[in-house]
Amino acid sequence: MSALRVAVLKGGRSLERQVSLVSGGRVEDALERLGHEPVGIDAGHDLVERLTAARPDVVFIALHGRDGEDGTVQELLEALGLPYTGPPPAACAISRDKALAKHVMRDAGIATPDFLVFDETTFKDFGAAALLPALGDRLAFPLVVKPAHGGSALGVRFAGTPEELAPALLAAFSYDDKVVLERHVTGRELAISVLAGEPLPVVEAVPQGEDFYDFEARYEIGRTVFHCPAGLEPDAAREAQAVAVRVVELLGLRGCARVDLLLDADGVPWVLEANAIPGLTETSLLPQAAEAAGVGFDELVARVLGLALDE
Repeated sequence: MSALRVAVLKGGRSLERQVSLVSGGRVEDALERLGHEPVGIDAGHDLVERLTAARPDVVFIALHGRDGEDGTVQELLEALGLPYTGPPPAACAISRDKALAKHVMRDAGIATPDFLVFDETTFKDFGAAALLPALGDRLAFPLVVKPAHGGSALGVRFAGTPEELAPALLAAFSYDDKVVLERHVTGRELAISVLAGEPLPVVEAVPQGEDFYDFEARYEIGRTVFHCPAGLEPDAAREAQAVAVRVVELLGLRGCARVDLLLDADGVPWVLEANAIPGLTETSLLPQAAEAAGVGFDELVARVLGLALDE
């Protein structure tokens, strides 16, 4: 591949800004080593102006969370006629909305934990708070409470009892105006990255000294042990990978994406969510999976870039 001028979108306005800055910085370093000319852009009010001035050949999206993963920036790049890494706008919008993605997966027969969705309107205007005592009968405690549009485990809370539910909802609502209540599935936490339609080795995340895999456990080195490839029976690994590929195809994700799931004691893979713009930090799961497949970080960046130009 000849040398390219590559705009790297990072940072932005979301709560995942710091993670995005790290991902973008690592991508820029890799692009330099590959002989390209990276132009780092912290996405803000002058984004169009900076993209116009940069005149890139292609845009590498390392922008996590709001704007980067919900289709906003993708729509803008489509309007500018610039090729970019990652999925198109609609696929981003669907996968970013955990509730919508779970509806799509459930309708397609993919196992995803039972769930209910509430927004602030249902509590403020329709009295949904009166339903809280009955949720244990509907979904069965324990529950996982999460922002519908969140990422990086931000705002995710565990409610083991009815008394813990209201505080968990308040915490999740502080991150988003729509919240997903999900039946907790006990199992092994797996992540499967899919690159150009092919699954990479399964990663298993094992938090150290924590009952729940939260933001700190995910991004502080040493708080979580990652096993890649995960110590699964070959058939179980293949089944989990097949489910991940099906989810990626169903949601219309392209380039590279990551599917998070739980493998229960009966060997059933329960899909939790799909990530359109996986992290590229030192503790992120996509680079670990690629490394286990013999694909170093620079090669991973090169392949993702090449996929954008092949679209």
